[in-house]
Amino acid sequence: MRRFRTPAKPAVAAAAVLSVLAAAGCGGGTATDSEGSNAKPKELTYWATNQGTSLEHDKKVLTPELKKFEKQTGIKVKLEVIPWSSLLDRILGAASSGQGPDVLNIGNTWSSSLQKGGSLLPFDGKTLAKVGGKDRFSPAALAATGAKGKAPAAVPLYSLTYALYYNKKHFKEAGIDKPPATWDELVEDGKKLTKDGRQGLAVEGGDPVENSHHAFVFAKQHGADFFDADGKPTFDKPGNVKAVKQYVDFVARDKIAAKGNAEYAQRQSVKDFATGKASMLLWQAARSSLLSNGMKTSEYGLAPVPLQSAKPPAGRNVTSMVAGINLAVFKNTDNTDGALKFVKFMTSTAEQKVLTRAYGALSPNLEAQKAAPRDDDEKIMRDVLADSAAPLPQVPNESQFETLVGTAMKEMFADAAAGRTVSAASVKERLTKAQQQMRDK
Repeated sequence: MRRFRTPAKPAVAAAAVLSVLAAAGCGGGTATDSEGSNAKPKELTYWATNQGTSLEHDKKVLTPELKKFEKQTGIKVKLEVIPWSSLLDRILGAASSGQGPDVLNIGNTWSSSLQKGGSLLPFDGKTLAKVGGKDRFSPAALAATGAKGKAPAAVPLYSLTYALYYNKKHFKEAGIDKPPATWDELVEDGKKLTKDGRQGLAVEGGDPVENSHHAFVFAKQHGADFFDADGKPTFDKPGNVKAVKQYVDFVARDKIAAKGNAEYAQRQSVKDFATGKASMLLWQAARSSLLSNGMKTSEYGLAPVPLQSAKPPAGRNVTSMVAGINLAVFKNTDNTDGALKFVKFMTSTAEQKVLTRAYGALSPNLEAQKAAPRDDDEKIMRDVLADSAAPLPQVPNESQFETLVGTAMKEMFADAAAGRTVSAASVKERLTKAQQQMRDK
């Protein structure tokens, strides 16, 4: 997850994780264990996802906090920070061998998929009470912890939303006095800003997961969904076709994003924005990455992601997915009590203030949210999370949606970069193929 994002992996891996997890538990116990124990009450293994600018950055942030937990409880936590690019494979390996962590971070969009496998400890009412209770967390964040009607597969740890970042100097030079509120305005502004080797917008077209997140938001704005009420894929419905084409057209038709963006999959779009090669960026919590690339906070502004029109129809004013990280416990952990103490510690008000400040994230802890926003960035993201963010479909096959639709979009970006036409018909054809692939699994 570059930051707060799910990994881009082959479709077969996304499908395989469900079948493997269903057949074998993962956690600190053995492969034959089906339930947890407290056989090792003084130790825990924690897999943390890469949230900062590097794995070393994460270790620097987390190590003193884990020492704090050890001092409070006597439980030593072995930390491993895992890149998003390899996390899914690591989960598969843990499921097969039974040798995995007690607690781990997962992208919140994975919750329902992993829930189906049955390897994660369900956070029913009794278990939630042990970590502070359901009322501790914001409803928006809890909505992305598993399928509706089932006990959550995890609890929220960090919350995020997408936003539009824009270069203040570039806007002033182009005579643009405010950030775009609609996509027509963004394209118009983008064309004014695309000149002298600079692009109006930077996109991460080579990253399937990033693509799928934007497809979800655009589809919501077109009044469409990628799954029906029964959880069946509806990828090639007209609203979804419009959504995907509109996003790919930033390269294909509008030409406000560079052809080279079709290959971007390692935060290159963030770097282009930070270094002045692009004037706008759609991203989650980019602050620390922008700073690490030499951009000052005074040089950029933040605004909600644009809408289709200034006054969208009711129920279509979605500007972001509910992004974030959930904290899960493997069912066959060797330290169930310790794992739950750790979850309670990490989601506590005091700890949330430390961790979210370090990562530029929002806290899903309602008490922590009562504190004044740290800066304008946080204020805008809080407003988006409260008013215009929606969770990705909480269905078992959601992870396959991200891989299949996101990869189809990657191929469309490649077509655009090569000068091939990306028509509505070709978009529908690719989405129909992705839909069939999911149904064939």
